Amino acid sequence: MAYSILSCASLPATSYADSPQQVDGKFRNTAPREQPGLFKTAAIMWRFATGKPADTVPRQALPVQALSQADLLAAPDRSLWRLGHSTMLLKIEGKFWLTDPVFSERASPFQFLGPKRFHAPPIALDDLPPITGVILSHDHYDHLDYDAIQQLAPKVAHFVAPLGVGDRLIAWGVPAAKVQQFDWWQGTTIEGLRLVATPAQHFSGRSLSDGNRTLWASWVLMSGQGSDQLRIFFSGDTGYFDGFKAIGERFGPFDLTMIETGAYDAQWPDVHMQPHESLQAHLDVKGRHLMPIHNGTFDLAMHPWTEPFERITALAANAAVPLVAPVMGERLDIRTPALSKHWWRDAAQPQTARTKMTDAQSAPLPRL
Repeated sequence: MAYSILSCASLPATSYADSPQQVDGKFRNTAPREQPGLFKTAAIMWRFATGKPADTVPRQALPVQALSQADLLAAPDRSLWRLGHSTMLLKIEGKFWLTDPVFSERASPFQFLGPKRFHAPPIALDDLPPITGVILSHDHYDHLDYDAIQQLAPKVAHFVAPLGVGDRLIAWGVPAAKVQQFDWWQGTTIEGLRLVATPAQHFSGRSLSDGNRTLWASWVLMSGQGSDQLRIFFSGDTGYFDGFKAIGERFGPFDLTMIETGAYDAQWPDVHMQPHESLQAHLDVKGRHLMPIHNGTFDLAMHPWTEPFERITALAANAAVPLVAPVMGERLDIRTPALSKHWWRDAAQPQTARTKMTDAQSAPLPRL
């Protein structure tokens, strides 16, 4: 569950009254989201504090393939590296792009408290080459890292973000000329890459007072022409909803989908997807290769840290969907990526018995 408790950074009071997503100064989902309320929120926090199973974090170091700037510069075009959680580095048209860059030790407003990384980033921020663009899905701490933005700003040419998130970047000192922000179904083309902000079902905020004052989004990335065209879908954070089918109808099929599969729980069903919903989202947008993200880096839920990988592996196999789950730092060819090698099994402690999934957990949703 995304952290959004406290923040020292202020957010300008910006109105986007022309946006269909904003009502009375707040952004909203197309379908109303269940509001947890004070008592449910307190119960969830108490459960986190007192009932955490031991296996929500790895018991040994995770494998990471270290990267250097020379590795990145020498890599072929249309390469992708997963750096952790929802942070991906892509090389498209010879240019480098980052999604939701989080490099801090903790996904939290504090670096002494909150979810701590399972692994170091495969490359340090200072070692990255010049970045053409940073693509942001929303402003929660596990997706928008203040320190990373401060370090990246001098070497990034463009920041693309949903409405309001760009205002936050500008308030943090990012030059306004570098920032573009979009409503759903809006976008731009930069250095040969077309970017379109598409719907998601989530929420936003970094403090107790700024909830839903910025928009959240998924993203469509497209480059090339005709049979050589490359199409990628990045889900950001989202619950399952019928917007995936609309995205697939407008922009599918996709060579690769990077879809949230982790930090889910029955207590917040409409803002994070269960694995069978992640698979259905991939099918709805007409994806080919599925890469599950939002897992393997931070402890943000009550499930074992390996569970998202295991569940989506079984579901994808049953549906004959090619699954891509690289080691952090491993280079992938976006068009023909290497399939999953189940690296997390070696990283996990041996278990005498594997928890069986219920039919309700493992059964795919009906096509909508």
